[in-house]
Amino acid sequence: WDFLILFFCLPVVIFNEITKKRLLGDVSCRIVPFMEVSSLGVTTFSLCALGIDRFHAATSPQASTRPIEQCQSIIAKLAVIWVGSMTLSVPEVLLWQLAQDTSPVSGGVTEFCTMKPSSNLPESIYSLVLTYQNARMWWYFGCYFCLPILFTVSCQLVTRRIRGTQRKSECRGTKHGQCESHLNCTIIALTIIYGLCTTPENVCNIVVAYMSPDMSKQTLDLLNLINQFFLFFKCSVTPVLLLCLCRPLGQAFMDCCCCCCEGCGPDSTSSEGSADSKLKTEMSSSIFFDKPRETPPPLLALGTPC
Repeated sequence: WDFLILFFCLPVVIFNEITKKRLLGDVSCRIVPFMEVSSLGVTTFSLCALGIDRFHAATSPQASTRPIEQCQSIIAKLAVIWVGSMTLSVPEVLLWQLAQDTSPVSGGVTEFCTMKPSSNLPESIYSLVLTYQNARMWWYFGCYFCLPILFTVSCQLVTRRIRGTQRKSECRGTKHGQCESHLNCTIIALTIIYGLCTTPENVCNIVVAYMSPDMSKQTLDLLNLINQFFLFFKCSVTPVLLLCLCRPLGQAFMDCCCCCCEGCGPDSTSSEGSADSKLKTEMSSSIFFDKPRETPPPLLALGTPC
């Protein structure tokens, strides 16, 4: 979703700032806010899901031999996160519309997006959209800022307390303990980046809500541009952070890039290099995910701990 934001929303915003014309017209005024709010929802619910996963990993009776989660379970979680985020962002499609104004400097017609529900909507839907518009600021602050941060902090505190009281002697100094610590650091880093990038938007929303009559249109446009800049910065940093901190994911990404750029040749050098990289990936993934190193009998599929 971060790549969708960068490849679709960023060019539209840059084109609008340069030409004062809205690319794709009214469609982009509705789709861009929808995708941006959906991005916040995807990150929020993903952090909550990761916090629950780390909590179950800490409270599992056999944490060191916990099998890899089934692919169907992971796909189900991703579907819930993505569908839920897009469902909560549907009011953004009905809230925004294209407007035109005459520039006092150049005298030309400029296009911009305004937060105003269309009067052609049915009465019941129109009232719901107005209710969403009035509660939008606090909904942003509560669901997309307080929820992921408080949820992650709470899960981390509970997990550290459980590990410190029950498994302190068991996990200290082991590879499994280092793996769990590495995963916890990754989640904390993602939460810090998300909190830093969404704080300006929430502050600007509160300022605009209580001081918008005293602020000029140029100031409001500047604040909106700053909010979008931090959103694009978050979407740029998050994939890089994941690729750097998650070693199996980064190795798999580099292997795919090398395979697409150079081609997978059948020579011995490339085969030996791919074998080495495959071995390293398997070793790192066996450490990163809670996969046992020695499995004499095949483990039964226990399903997801969630």
